[in-house]
Amino acid sequence: MKILVTGGAGFLGSNLCERLIKEGHEVVCVDNFYTGRKKNVEKLLETGRFSIVEHDITEPIEIWGLDRIYNLACPASPPAYQRDPVFTWKTSVLGVLNMIELAIKNNCRILQASTSEVYGDPLVNPQKESYWGNVNPIGVRSCYDEGKRAAETILMDYNRKKGVPVRIIRIFNTYGPNMDPRDGRVVSNFVVQALTNQDITIYGDGSQTRSFQYVSDLIEGMVRMMENESGFVGPVNIGNPGEFTVKELAEMVLEMIPEAKSRIVYHGMPADDPKLRRPDIGLAKEKLSWEPKIPLREGLETTIAYFRAELGE
Repeated sequence: MKILVTGGAGFLGSNLCERLIKEGHEVVCVDNFYTGRKKNVEKLLETGRFSIVEHDITEPIEIWGLDRIYNLACPASPPAYQRDPVFTWKTSVLGVLNMIELAIKNNCRILQASTSEVYGDPLVNPQKESYWGNVNPIGVRSCYDEGKRAAETILMDYNRKKGVPVRIIRIFNTYGPNMDPRDGRVVSNFVVQALTNQDITIYGDGSQTRSFQYVSDLIEGMVRMMENESGFVGPVNIGNPGEFTVKELAEMVLEMIPEAKSRIVYHGMPADDPKLRRPDIGLAKEKLSWEPKIPLREGLETTIAYFRAELGE
């Protein structure tokens, strides 16, 4: 197939592009390089079935002959999406609208990478897809949270009213190779801080929980959702239900990098930071026969090795 991946040079997008190329597809990567990195995907150009188009999806684009569109374009870490919140909102809302129109022109299926952030600071744990969330609509994170919620609304309306073949996944915390060392997410922060002997910075008291999913598990769930032929639209949670406190993650990273001279230090909790994050993946098991395979310690070994090489360049 000919497949478009927006945000294809980012952390998740580049891992998806690698998977699709290995499966023999032709892949078009569209990225504006706001957070994506060409180095993540340049090696794929050697296959002759991969191309890079530098473009911002907040502006329309015409690409023909597409069989699938994976819409992953959007800054995803809080420092990145809060740097220009209006741009983040435009990417989520105007960007997905442009991709839906492109899907209609190509008569093709579109998968939207939504997020666990649509649940906000949840009042239930674990979070099921039926939970409507607890989001502050005017907070500093709402450009991302509400942008992704609005994107889901647009996709569902086009699906119901115009029959556009839509797939929606809600991605929970994911880590692994191709993360930017400066990306600002908790796994990359802790690993980079430990490898460079900086203090491990925990915001809050460290009791807030996250569920960490290795990137290959996510990509498997993403592809299964796109290719499900049952007409299942979603949304569906794709995440690892193993729940860890942020402090437990910090301690595990320090244990796995024994040469680190880092101390754990505590700072104030950022506004609207979720205190709980754990997916209920019953729907993914039922509809996609999917569940994660990689335990946290195993995934961290590969991730730490990746960051060692990245920082040693």
